[in-house]
Formats: sequence, structure tokens, C-alpha cells
Amino acid sequence: MPNSPAELILASSSPRRKEILSRLGLPFRIVAPAYQEHSNPAYSAEAEARCFAEGKALSIAKDLKNTIVIGSDTLIEFEGEKIGKPESPQAAQSMLKRLQGKSHIIWTAVFLIDTTDGASQGSVESVAVTMYPIKDNEISKYVETGEPLDKAGSYAVQGIGQKFIKELKGDRLAAIGLPLQTIAAFLRARYFNLPKDEHLL
Repeated sequence: MPNSPAELILASSSPRRKEILSRLGLPFRIVAPAYQEHSNPAYSAEAEARCFAEGKALSIAKDLKNTIVIGSDTLIEFEGEKIGKPESPQAAQSMLKRLQGKSHIIWTAVFLIDTTDGASQGSVESVAVTMYPIKDNEISKYVETGEPLDKAGSYAVQGIGQKFIKELKGDRLAAIGLPLQTIAAFLRARYFNLPKDEHLL
């Protein structure tokens, strides 16, 4: 049986993605990608998330051997518009006011590349989210916590922001930032011994 690659690398500095990948029980290293995200108006949220995830992974994989690199990106689609991270507390407040009481889609893409043989796989998960109506003072208090400032859509599915979520349909881990079962399937095909999928939810 072939040996599994010597090293697993997460191309992200996100503590949320680090926590999710840790569920596999495998050693891995974090490398923050130097990849610069430039939004393309011609791309849908789904296509752009896929592009960014691939760009992040490839920016690191090109300099490495005998590794598997994982890149991921999350964008929100709301009323036909792509929404990423807010640029300021004011932008976060405005974004949450728009989302409150309505539904949107979270698109989370993952791209994996095995530098031992060049094999790669990319996929995108969609999660439908409906928010409760939120009062302006609740939004202000939430923004003051600082949690929304590095989150797509200005809220955290797993943090304080979860109290604003009325309904979530889809893979919760993908909504948080990393579709773990997709990653597990790729790694199992490369002889990694992993928990069963029901333990990765």
C-alpha cells in the first residue's frame, strides 16, 4: 500500500478552519496564503469562492513536495449580490441590517491538491440560511463584540451570531468555513485512516 503524504497543510489562518480540520485527528501545518483575492463582477458567488479556494491552495502547493494542501473560501449570496467580509464596523452593521429577517446562501468552496502526483479536487457546498428579524440595538451590540469583522456576511454561524439564525439547511461545518466530509473523502483515497463520516458532523 502506498504511503500517505508526509504532510498536510491548511492554506488558511482562520481559527475556525483550523478547529474544523482538527476533527480528523491528523497532524497538519497552517500556512497563510499570500494569494490576493480580487473580486470579479462577472463571477457568481459560487464561482468566485471556488476560484479563491483554488488560488489559495495553488499559491502554497507550487513550492512544496510530498504534501496535500487544502484551500477554502466562503462567500454569501444575497438577492443576487456577492457578500464577503465587512471592511469596517459600519459596513458590518449595514450588512446585518440587510440580512435580518431574510434568507441568503452561504457558498463554501474547498480545493485540495496532492503535490506528490498533482491530483486535485475542488467542490463547493451551499447552505441556505434564514435570519430572525434583528433590532438595530441588537445589531449594534453584536458589532461591538468584534466578532462580525472577519466573517463573510458579518456574523459567525458558530459564535454569538448563531442566535440570529432562524434556520440553516445544509452542512453546518461548510457554513462555518470548511466542508470536512469532502476533505475526508479525498484523504481516504490517499490512504489516510480517518473516522467515519457520522463522527465528522
